[in-house]
Amino acid sequence: MSYIPHTPAETRAMLAEIGVRSIDELFEAAPQSHRFPALDLPPPMSEMEVAAEMLAISEANDHGQDFAIFRGAGAYHHFIPSVVNHILLRGEFYTAYTPYQPEISQGTLQATYEYQSMMCALTGMDAANASHYDGATSLAEAVTVALEASRHRRRKVILSHAIHPQYREVVRAYHQGRDIRIIGDRGRGEIVDLLEMLDDNTAMLALQYPNFFGQIDDLATVAEAVHEAGALLVIVANPMALSLFKSPGELGADIVVGEGQSMGVPLGFGGPYLGYFAIRQKYVRRIAGRIIGETRDADGKRAFVMTLRPREQDIKRERATSNICTNQGLMALAASVYMALMGKNGLRQVGELNYHKAHYAAERINRLDGYSVDMSKPFFNEFVVACPRPVEEINTALLEEGIIGGYDLGPHYFHLQDHMLVCVTETNGKDEIDRLVEVMGGLG
Repeated sequence: MSYIPHTPAETRAMLAEIGVRSIDELFEAAPQSHRFPALDLPPPMSEMEVAAEMLAISEANDHGQDFAIFRGAGAYHHFIPSVVNHILLRGEFYTAYTPYQPEISQGTLQATYEYQSMMCALTGMDAANASHYDGATSLAEAVTVALEASRHRRRKVILSHAIHPQYREVVRAYHQGRDIRIIGDRGRGEIVDLLEMLDDNTAMLALQYPNFFGQIDDLATVAEAVHEAGALLVIVANPMALSLFKSPGELGADIVVGEGQSMGVPLGFGGPYLGYFAIRQKYVRRIAGRIIGETRDADGKRAFVMTLRPREQDIKRERATSNICTNQGLMALAASVYMALMGKNGLRQVGELNYHKAHYAAERINRLDGYSVDMSKPFFNEFVVACPRPVEEINTALLEEGIIGGYDLGPHYFHLQDHMLVCVTETNGKDEIDRLVEVMGGLG
């Protein structure tokens, strides 16, 4: 069977239709010296030689396993059990497409259902969708829902400055051109400043928990104030922290969004990551993305289907709440496998390791001459360090010692020049933390 299915007669007919006499004329824009067979190609190589050369080229790249990592800021280095990847690579999941035909998609549908169920349990919410591109996209979609659900079409959105700065940038880009006001507090992310901005035109107020600086704010009275103003409360939450602290649902949130990368998804330069989205039942029909429900088939057997929203709601512009159709299904599966493997107690244990190791590191760094750690609020696995030198200089020196240092806060927060955000997870051993402290101390 020929790999070129066109007959000579068909080829001549197509060329005549295009208006050229030969196939060569199609490539006149390419210089003759760069066309086959005039290409200056190296001699052929065997498969073994190609593999060796490609491996040598790849080794020129640095990767996370080469360093002790103390940088988080929204992307975290956690241990991922090997079984997560083994399940992801099964053909039934790895090559699965959107499950529009439930009779042949029960495995994918059940995995998604389990993911949504576990996310609801973790966040304390009534419903969850099957994921967005990343945490920033999820927050942008929360703004869409809040604007649609608000009384009398309110047009004001309040974003805490203690929300990840790149999340706030995505929200503004996502909603540019719309007749809405997106405002923030005075740059320090204080709750009192946010509540003072509430008025009868506010559709939603969003804050982060723990906040971008790793701190745990007192949110006990926030939901009451927001709801009294007739607005929705959106909480951007680190799911790993929810294994230890009160769920956003307990705190009165209407929508909970965030980045699920910390649960079974490796660090990646640009992803793919996992934006989760959970919500109260009363707003569930307004959200983007698919929702999977459990039912019974014609024989009375347990079955899973897409529910509450037809496909057309996503693909027809005039009916859609959002035109995001694709989800990070494989990443949601990774999170499902991770959460199922760890269980409630395992997640809590990981959370406790993050908490205690971060506090050990913070206490050690705080004793160094020239450095100080912000201890004004409780914190989870990240903390802010005031440095005696520019953060870029410190990180360059740390990198030479095989350490990826903290996140430079100066470019995003004018009052935090020479401050870094340091992250510690369960993957950082005591020897790595002590080495970090030692190198930083020598730079003071």
